[in-house]
Amino acid sequence: MNKLVGFGLGFSALAFARSLARQGFAVAGTARSPDKAQALEREGFAMTLFDSAGPLEDAESVLAGGTHLLDSIPPARDSICPPLDWHSADIARMEHVAWIGYLSTTGVYGDHGGDWVDEATVPLPDLERSARRLEAEQNWLVMHERYGLPVHVFRLAGIYGPGRGVLEQIRSGRAKRIVKPGQVFSRIHVDDIVQVLEASMARPNPGAIYNVCDDEPEAPDRVVEYGCELLGIAPPEPVAFEDAELSDMARSFYADNKRVRNDRIRDELGVKLRYPSYREGLAASIG
Repeated sequence: MNKLVGFGLGFSALAFARSLARQGFAVAGTARSPDKAQALEREGFAMTLFDSAGPLEDAESVLAGGTHLLDSIPPARDSICPPLDWHSADIARMEHVAWIGYLSTTGVYGDHGGDWVDEATVPLPDLERSARRLEAEQNWLVMHERYGLPVHVFRLAGIYGPGRGVLEQIRSGRAKRIVKPGQVFSRIHVDDIVQVLEASMARPNPGAIYNVCDDEPEAPDRVVEYGCELLGIAPPEPVAFEDAELSDMARSFYADNKRVRNDRIRDELGVKLRYPSYREGLAASIG
C-alpha cells in the first residue's frame, strides 16, 4: 500500500492528504495539538504529536513503509526545518520513498518592484521568515544531493480556498480595501496546490523547484472589490497603505512586490489550473 507521511497537516497539506486517502493511500501525520490529532485519527489517519522542541517519540513507526513524504512545517523559533533537524538520519534510511515534497513560499524571491520572477530567479529574501524558508529549502535539497532522496520544492503563492481567504474576511467584516499603487500579489487555490503535488508525484523530477501560483497577479484592493461583488456586499472604503491600521505581520507582506511565473508546472507537469485567476477561484468558493 502507498503511504503518505505528512510532517504537519495544515490547510494545504491536509487537503492533499485527504485527496490521497480517497485514492487508497494510508496516511501518517503529525500535529502539535492533541485535539487536532484526535480529530484526524477519526478520519483514519495515524497521528503523532510533534513540535520543533524535540523528536518524535517513535519516528521509526511513523516513517515505516512511507512511499511519499510531505513537509509543510514552517521554520520555528528554535528550528529551521524541524523534520530534518531531528530526523534527517531516519528520513535518509527510508527504503521505499518514491517522492518527497517541501512546501515553501514565493516570499524567498524578495522584492522585485512588480517585475516577473521564475524558478531561475536568484532568491533574495528581504524578510527573516523568508530567509529561513530558503534555508529550509536548501537543507532538503542537500538531502537529495547527499542521499539521493527524491526531493521536490514547491514555492507557494498566497493560499486561499473554502474557509480561508478574502471571502471569509468580507463576511466577518474584517476585510480592508488597502491601496498601494503598483502593488500586486500572486495567489493559488488550495485545490490547485493539491493538483500540482499529485502531478509531481506522477512525474517525479528529484531536485526540481516549482512555483505554485495562478496566471494572474492582482492588486489586493481589486480582489476585495471582486469578492464583495460576488457576495453582493458594498466594498469597504479604500484606505491608503500608509494610513492603514495593520499589524506588523500584515504590513510586512506588502514589503515584497512581484509577479510570479508558473510556466514550469504547466510545461513540465502538464497542469491545467482549475482556477487560473482569483475570479474563478473566488466564484467556486462562494458556497
